[in-house]
Amino acid sequence: MKVAILAGGVGSRLSEETEVKPKPMVTIGGKPILWHILKHYSHFGHQDFVIALGYKGEVIKRYFLDYCSLQSNLTVQIRHGQVTREEGEQEDWNVQLVDTGQHTLTGGRIKRLRSQLGNETFLLTWGDGVSNVDLDALLAFHRSHGKFATVTAVRPPARFGKLDLDGDQVTAFTEKPQLGEGWINGAFFVLEPQVFDYIAGDQTQWEREPLEKLAADGQLMAYRHDSFWQCMDTLRDKVLLEKLWSEGEAPWKTWS
Repeated sequence: MKVAILAGGVGSRLSEETEVKPKPMVTIGGKPILWHILKHYSHFGHQDFVIALGYKGEVIKRYFLDYCSLQSNLTVQIRHGQVTREEGEQEDWNVQLVDTGQHTLTGGRIKRLRSQLGNETFLLTWGDGVSNVDLDALLAFHRSHGKFATVTAVRPPARFGKLDLDGDQVTAFTEKPQLGEGWINGAFFVLEPQVFDYIAGDQTQWEREPLEKLAADGQLMAYRHDSFWQCMDTLRDKVLLEKLWSEGEAPWKTWS
């Protein structure tokens, strides 16, 4: 089953990093967050990726062109320009990199991948969010209801620390917990090819008319995920993810 990843946005709220690279190439633990996402899908046996490029897409292309060399020991004979690569640990990934336009919106990027994704069920997520969502359970849920689309519903993480009070006394403090109430779109979709018909064109935002119409038609179901989910919209988010990774407490690291 193919996995579509939207990696074409500007990432203006993370401009400290994205002036020189697209947001999916911002690193956590020395690896682009895009790599972390691919590793999670690969852990569940999904190896075929179609990545929608836009803003600074050449940076992502260059990363994958150099990937094998970067993961291996190299011997370079300078005089002859001969390079010998010693096999290191390599991923069994098939990655298609598709230019979907600098100014195309999310729905338009999805529609531009139609020929690569074919007439089959496919997975979809954004290139800037990580989770420990059980992809096997998500896919089983999608197959059980027979609708066109499944979205992973997650609890929104709190921006500030949570206080539990008894009168004026703090009885518990939780730094940046996930809220216990309400659900938001956490991406990690499972979709049938019929969803392409809900997208008008390049200037369609997936989160607006397509999802609204799918919901109105009774074709959108929610898979509830109560565990870890975190997007990387701001420098604050990056610092949080980096801290979790460096302390060996990254819940999204589902692979060994």
